[in-house]
Amino acid sequence: MTAKTTQTSKSAKSYDGFTEDEREAMKERAKELKSAKARGKAADGEADLLAKVAEMTGEDRVLAEGIHALVKKVAPDLTAKTWYGMPAYARDGKVVFFFQSAAKFKARYATLGFNDAASLDDGDMWPTAFALTTLTPEVEARIEALIKKATA
Repeated sequence: MTAKTTQTSKSAKSYDGFTEDEREAMKERAKELKSAKARGKAADGEADLLAKVAEMTGEDRVLAEGIHALVKKVAPDLTAKTWYGMPAYARDGKVVFFFQSAAKFKARYATLGFNDAASLDDGDMWPTAFALTTLTPEVEARIEALIKKATA
């Protein structure tokens, strides 16, 4: 084995760049942009969002379906779409918040994340992501309040 082969094998094992899951998310985002361009900006991405939710399993799917129902109830004016392969909700083309399944990046829990288009500002510091494990009536009420505040 040559020194070059050893070095290549070693660097492949200790790669410090993007994970395979992260690279896949970036590929999905590129497809979303290409698809949106082909369909035109007026196209609604709800079918894409629902297809991504249908691919999910177990609690991830239950959470995503529950969040989608809450959005339809609380903020029906938001545009459903996918964003890096995740269900997301936008206003004026800007993603306000998104759902990241636990399986997406092999995490311990799912996440409800808010982008800077959300109006969650509260002083000098505030949370922009929330871990989710199950939808209880209390959790649903908190999510509803967050959606209302984010879209105010």
